[in-house]
Amino acid sequence: MKRRVVITGMGAVSPIGNTAEEMWQSAREGRCGIGPITHFDTTNHKVKLAGEVKDLDFTPYLDKKELRRMDLFSQYAMVAAIQAWRDSGLDYEKIDPTRFGVDISSGIGGINTIETEYERGREKGFDRVSPFFVPMDISNLAAGNVAIKLGAKGMCTCVVTACAGGSNAIGDAFRMIRDGYQELMLAGGSEAAVTKLAIGGFTSMKALCESDDPTRASIPFDAERSGFVMGEGAGVLMLEEYEHARARGAKIYAEIVGYGATCDAYHITSPAPGGEGGARAMVEAVKDAGIQPEDIDYINAHGTSTSLNDKFETAAVKAAFGDHAYKLAMSSTKSMTGHLLGAAGAIEAIITARALQDGFIPATINYRTPDPECDLDIVPNEGRKAELRYAMSNSLGFGGHNASLVLKKYEEEK
Repeated sequence: MKRRVVITGMGAVSPIGNTAEEMWQSAREGRCGIGPITHFDTTNHKVKLAGEVKDLDFTPYLDKKELRRMDLFSQYAMVAAIQAWRDSGLDYEKIDPTRFGVDISSGIGGINTIETEYERGREKGFDRVSPFFVPMDISNLAAGNVAIKLGAKGMCTCVVTACAGGSNAIGDAFRMIRDGYQELMLAGGSEAAVTKLAIGGFTSMKALCESDDPTRASIPFDAERSGFVMGEGAGVLMLEEYEHARARGAKIYAEIVGYGATCDAYHITSPAPGGEGGARAMVEAVKDAGIQPEDIDYINAHGTSTSLNDKFETAAVKAAFGDHAYKLAMSSTKSMTGHLLGAAGAIEAIITARALQDGFIPATINYRTPDPECDLDIVPNEGRKAELRYAMSNSLGFGGHNASLVLKKYEEEK
């Protein structure tokens, strides 16, 4: 018998808040976290805007020695994971650490460190780069550092599926608990790619918006959209087997009930025409949840603000849901945060869980010009109260990766 999986802790570092609660309140209010890049001088760059993390105080989470030995993406992951652990109320003395795992994604890993150490190597010789260069750089070390810090001795892994990574990590962790391999999993994603090289690379491939107006930069489903805005940060959820959570009287945010993962097998960057792979992921997730398509009330869209993604994701939702596509609500909170790549699905799963808990759908902000190919209810500009029971969070990544999660509002048993 498949076991139930619930969310009992959350942590987030994002352009719209440095805790899960701050992020959710900003999403409810429709705050835009996009602004001029401050991490480096953009004088010779076409792209001027990003969704940067602001005023993050690391001292409640990490000491100076730990910080020096981690790339920024690992630092963000550590903060979010420690928040989620503390939020869960778990007592390490009362759990089996061998049944406690970690799955934290990163699309790019320690690119800050790669850039810094490459310059040092050019100046001083490459045998004199930092001895911590490799463990600071490699993508799995966010998960590894979290496991070491919190004593998680179960499965520890890192999904690397580009922009689908955060959702794949949560979905894979969900299955690990549901199928009996773990009782607890910290799952999510982290990214810190607002750097000269990363921004330059995405600019060169014409993926980023080059507007200098924060209100017209990340504009999902708008006819004037022209590329995504890079975001940074981390989101981590504590997933827990339901009976394990109930036995200790844990607070429960929401339940994860379905997961679909597919591949377009089509193109390195473009979604398949009509969103065929994304549609299959949604159908699989609904089937996995044991519900009907008509049960989905809200979709937190991948909604990147690129021409192809938004058009094909809209088509995918229509293919997966038929007439019900026009009855459900589908917003993109990337309009507020920008696109956090491997962390996007994680912070959006947190937002989706809170939407269910609060009965509130966050808006797609800064929407102005309708696109006839993106004609679903995208909750333009203002969020709204709604009775929500089931919600979906979509993530689609370069390489054709598609991931869909289905979450259910938690209702206490009497």
